[in-house]
Amino acid sequence: MRKLTLASAILASTALTAPAFADGHLMIVEEPLELTIHMHWPRAQGYGVGGSPSEIYPVEMAAREMTGIHLVDQTAGRNTTDSGEAMNLLLAQGNMPDIVGGHLILQPVNEFGPQGAFVPLNDLVSEYAPNIQAFWDENPEILAAITAYDGNYYYIPYLPDGEFGRAWFIRQDWLDALGLEQPQNVDELYDVLVAFRDDDPNGNGVQDEIPYFARQWEEVNRLLTLWDARSSGSDTYHDFYVNDESQIVHPYAQVAYRDALANVAQWYEEGLIDPEIFTRGSSSRDYLLSENLGGMTHDWFASTSGYNAALAETVEGFNFIPFLPPASAAGVRMEEHRRIPVKPDGWAISYSNEHLVETIQYFDFWFTEEGRNLANFGVEGETWNMVDGEPVFTDAVLNSDRAVNSQMYDEGAQIQRGYFQDYRYEWQWTSQAAREGIELYSANDLLVPQFLGVSLNEEEQAVYDRYWPSLRTYMLERQQAWILGSGDVQEDWDDYVETLDEMGLEDVLEVMNAAYTRQNS
Repeated sequence: MRKLTLASAILASTALTAPAFADGHLMIVEEPLELTIHMHWPRAQGYGVGGSPSEIYPVEMAAREMTGIHLVDQTAGRNTTDSGEAMNLLLAQGNMPDIVGGHLILQPVNEFGPQGAFVPLNDLVSEYAPNIQAFWDENPEILAAITAYDGNYYYIPYLPDGEFGRAWFIRQDWLDALGLEQPQNVDELYDVLVAFRDDDPNGNGVQDEIPYFARQWEEVNRLLTLWDARSSGSDTYHDFYVNDESQIVHPYAQVAYRDALANVAQWYEEGLIDPEIFTRGSSSRDYLLSENLGGMTHDWFASTSGYNAALAETVEGFNFIPFLPPASAAGVRMEEHRRIPVKPDGWAISYSNEHLVETIQYFDFWFTEEGRNLANFGVEGETWNMVDGEPVFTDAVLNSDRAVNSQMYDEGAQIQRGYFQDYRYEWQWTSQAAREGIELYSANDLLVPQFLGVSLNEEEQAVYDRYWPSLRTYMLERQQAWILGSGDVQEDWDDYVETLDEMGLEDVLEVMNAAYTRQNS
């Protein structure tokens, strides 16, 4: 691997002109320029429809026509769905493509960028990417969050849009059938879930209702907030968070967690939580709602609200709606999940790229109005049209049996390239009930600050890699065991904390807080 200064990088490039968009023209090169790309993410292991390089995305075809840049798939690890494993394979093979993109690239890019595997983007962006630079000028905290320990940043991230993602949903038709009001605090919620369990709200004469369920088992941890504990500091499950003393801590090492988890375990023992919460899997929402068995969950506004229309003809009176988070034991209403403003996904320029200026101009294209529309909505005239200055999906897209986001993935839109998402993409297929729920959540002070991550230097990363994976595994194993009734979190707590110390938790927190202090100074 070789280290490139900006001067040598530009000399190695074929273009030394002013920014391609200075005159409003999107074409970057006069003759088509091929750039190879590694694009590995959970839904596709390769840059093409379904991950197949032979099925070129419609969005890619349109971008070629608009810019002259042709991306050619060179994804490593196509036989694995683990993006981290694919990245390790890519780095090990040494023959890097021009662009490295996809899922969870922040950590390896910030670790190996300073070693020469990836090109620093600071000067390239400031000189040749005015639209990206304008975004950084307006959002310096996001730039700080992705900057490596050496002061450079090495990737352009996927930048979500919007605030609220998930909400608490409850069967309003079950409440009505039992003559109950929406629960306003944790004690009232307990009474409602007991009634869902015992009082036959689905009216079939069988005690088969599942009061609380979730597609992802991690959402059982969201109940911790009802007793003033935390389950995560970001939209990534089990993440660290910054406490009131501006220190990074982990939620599963706090006394509040001990007390809250004891209550969650009690609810599970009493049958208020799905007995198959850890095994039912992602189909649980479909199954439990369509069979008129599920009472309450915590899930995405848009997709969950869609069940009212989907089940209107098969489940009489079905009404599953978002409601305000019940107040905690201390009287706090909290919505812990929110859309994080920056993801560890996106794309970077590898050391082997000989067209740095064209590549950064291509990255910048996706931050223009035309590029952003393409990345969010697909090809104009095919999946959407401009109506009164607003991009609007066609009826064929909105009325399809397939979810809009799934359709967009096949178009090459909404994939994990470096781009700025447009929330209008989701708002169009968000039901009226969900829109009202979002407005309800927006009117109340529910969101908590997010942990955007830290950039560790080589020594700090070594400490983190040495201790954290086994610590995380141990925490989750004990958590699941306590919920299922194997052991008692209150009785086992001192031994648990002692084990965390022996496994290196304090060392992990020390390096993370050192990086956090450095980053914020």
